[in-house]
Amino acid sequence: MPHLADALSLARWLTGNATDAEDVVQDACIKAHASIASYAGGNARAWLLTIVRNSCYTWLARNRPRSIVSVGDLGDLAEMSAAHAADVLERGSPEASLIAKADLAALEAAIAALPQPFRETLVLRDINGLAYRDIAAMLGVPIGTVMSRLARARGLLIFDLGRAQ
Repeated sequence: MPHLADALSLARWLTGNATDAEDVVQDACIKAHASIASYAGGNARAWLLTIVRNSCYTWLARNRPRSIVSVGDLGDLAEMSAAHAADVLERGSPEASLIAKADLAALEAAIAALPQPFRETLVLRDINGLAYRDIAAMLGVPIGTVMSRLARARGLLIFDLGRAQ
């Protein structure tokens, strides 16, 4: 239960909308409950997010043709930036508020435009806060690959955001 919000957040980014994400998380929770006896200890959050990730890809393979590209539910970034936006509104003018909203929209669009492996790694690290080791185990890749994908994703974001201005 304490990791349910993170599971829903990851599922939203991978499936592309909140309704599908809720279905996937429900399925993942049932799978996690059924396999709790096989849990070997360690990071419970990473274990649950791995189940959610696998459930997402299973669901996507069954319910969406390959030609559809998932761009994620961008509501997660809005939640993360609520404190920043509130701060801008408290001290700033309507212009500052408008600029903050435009910056958030540009960031959301840039993350959505990332290729799937980069977007997935960025969301797991920078939004869900997982450790490199946990991400590597979850994705089945070496830690160096996680670091490389994260650096590449951040570089693409910087490039895309710099070009937009």
